[in-house]
Amino acid sequence: MIKHRGFPGRMPSSDFQFTIRRANKKGATPLKARERYADRKAVDRRADLAFMTALWEYFGDEPFERGNLDAGRLSWLFGREVIPAEDPFDPESYEALLRIDVPKVMVSFPDVITDLPEDESA
Repeated sequence: MIKHRGFPGRMPSSDFQFTIRRANKKGATPLKARERYADRKAVDRRADLAFMTALWEYFGDEPFERGNLDAGRLSWLFGREVIPAEDPFDPESYEALLRIDVPKVMVSFPDVITDLPEDESA
């Protein structure tokens, strides 16, 4: 399992975890899209924003390996803002490749991506 050095381990001043310390002996927790309902707590929405911001700052629009990123936190974005970057995709692999879906992030989290060149934002 690759460890993304320099990636924030959690949301500042909270217990919202962004990374895990070690691989699970039984295998990676499967990624699955989790429904984000409109009545989620404000702190949960802030955690999504902080995690999405960290993903964008660390990886940008390049494909990245799941590695030590927390499955629970990724699952809140998976299937929408974070999508598989390979086919077939193994949701139970630490080596699975993911990528950020820039157009969806610009809709869901408009303040995250502010530095796109003109030709990519269209």
